Amino acid sequence: MPPRSHSDEPSRITSRRVPRPARPAPVSRATSGRLRNESDDGLERLQKVLAAAGIGSRRGCEELITSGRVEVDRTVVTQLGTRVDPLRQEIRVDGERLPDPKRVVFMLNKPVGVVTTNFDPSGRPRVVDLLPGEQRLFAIGRLDRMSEGLILVTNDGELANLLAHPRYGVEKKYLVQVAGVPTVETLDKLRRGIQLAEGPARAQHVTLKSQHKQSAVLEMVLDEGKNREIRRMLAQLGHKVHQLKRVAVGGLSLGGLLPGQHRPLAWSEIDALRRDALAHVGTVRQSAERGRAQGRRPGGRPGRLEKQGRGPRGTGMPPRQRPGGRDDDGGGRPPRPAPRPRKRPGKASSWRKPRG
Repeated sequence: MPPRSHSDEPSRITSRRVPRPARPAPVSRATSGRLRNESDDGLERLQKVLAAAGIGSRRGCEELITSGRVEVDRTVVTQLGTRVDPLRQEIRVDGERLPDPKRVVFMLNKPVGVVTTNFDPSGRPRVVDLLPGEQRLFAIGRLDRMSEGLILVTNDGELANLLAHPRYGVEKKYLVQVAGVPTVETLDKLRRGIQLAEGPARAQHVTLKSQHKQSAVLEMVLDEGKNREIRRMLAQLGHKVHQLKRVAVGGLSLGGLLPGQHRPLAWSEIDALRRDALAHVGTVRQSAERGRAQGRRPGGRPGRLEKQGRGPRGTGMPPRQRPGGRDDDGGGRPPRPAPRPRKRPGKASSWRKPRG
């Protein structure tokens, strides 16, 4: 009879055995496919639709639903998480019908001195103040107050997630004027990565566009959006940023828009941004699957399949034919014992935290 694990033993304090929770039933392929398609059928959570219409915050809209003040197709809905189609269903709050939703995306050339947040206690000008209408809009990503250039403003949360989340890898291009002239080694450090407080940050591409006696202009391409990322990276390398301008997001460029000007994006431009973001995720997934098939981990390090059969470094010999090894008849050293398995660190361990 195999020995019982510690999780199967009854508690030593009391003889009552606590029943373990039942495991959830495995999801079949048909069910998983149906759940995957539900996110693409145009349905959205009711509280999200109400918040996007400007009724209130997400928490406030949830309270409206649970208190029975929201109707969908003349039926009171009190269950949170109810999914609705705002384009086809009639939604009412306290008897008043919500206006027909219209998703819009504006491209704005943000001037210096304007903030991207929707709530600013200091009363500084915001990007949403530069756009027409009274609909609830928000900026995709961020540009700090002293930066300028292309920023997208929308009421489409799904598009905002595609363009701003790092996993989709949408590239943003910047023109940066810095003090001094960066060397080739400095540009190489930007490509390899700079360690910031929240983790490493690196530029996908860096080129020296022009240089002067005491300054230079760099063209940098990034696929993340950490707070003041470019300024902090260059500050660690001894170059202060004088001007920073974003000129492109994905395949969308700023064009001839002057500071403060805006224009709505055409459907073809929005669709191109979506396809670029989703194509990047597919490329990363295929690369990871190809690496696993070759015995490599997604990060490029050798996996178990590649480690098996590896001989001494630089010899190209399999492990059982090394001199003095297990299959050597010359009376070499005995084989080494198998290494003992390491104990798994607890949750309170800090061995995974980066230094500094």
